[in-house]
Amino acid sequence: MPAKDGCSRRRRVALRLVTICLSSCATGVSVVVSVGACPPVVEYSRELQARAVDEMALLSEMSAIVEMLAKYAVLRNHARVGVGGLR
Repeated sequence: MPAKDGCSRRRRVALRLVTICLSSCATGVSVVVSVGACPPVVEYSRELQARAVDEMALLSEMSAIVEMLAKYAVLRNHARVGVGGLR
């Protein structure tokens, strides 16, 4: 379904991924569930995140990389908050 505001699907996907990435990089202290239960989450600078968004906008809307990055953002968030049982 085409967007009525003229926003392309690729742009909407990129904006959603940016939101996911930025929300998974909260600056607050997380409660540690148990030492070694989750891998450490690599912190990315705002500049690198902005570059990634620009590069993602160049990809086709059906790109496998876009799909993989969306799943990676979910895994990063789970690792950050210490959620176990990931599949």
